[in-house]
Amino acid sequence: MQENYEIDNLDKQILQALTANARIPYAELAKNCSVSAGTIHVRVEKMKQAGIIEGTRVAINAKKLGYDVCCFIGVNLTSAKDYPDTIKRLEALEEVVEAYYTTGNYSIFVKVMTRSIDHLQATLINKIQTIDAIQSTETLISLQNPINRDVLP
Repeated sequence: MQENYEIDNLDKQILQALTANARIPYAELAKNCSVSAGTIHVRVEKMKQAGIIEGTRVAINAKKLGYDVCCFIGVNLTSAKDYPDTIKRLEALEEVVEAYYTTGNYSIFVKVMTRSIDHLQATLINKIQTIDAIQSTETLISLQNPINRDVLP
């Protein structure tokens, strides 16, 4: 991985275009940026090598798949040494879609997607709260997600 890669205005244009549409052809992107498709290819590869571009992803609409409940769960661990094992256990749960090791009120902060409140309750009682290292949890249910974007270059 290349260290200290400095992005310039062309790189920013490329990143903004790929963020809007990761499937844009290099030829079209090159035309929009007034450079050759080869230049676009070289720049994208350099940003991949530098770890700036980590890959492309498909954006999935969770609600369209029936996941109507999004919540965040603050997790307090019995001991900090329990963190690695707890993360492995949480990662095994399909309902857990993100996890963060945090400072402040919680040891771990997780994002959970479930199909219903009943599904959320079952996930909490039968899965998350059965992990011995978890001392306590606090659940915050999201009502909507009005801002959802990537970091802009």
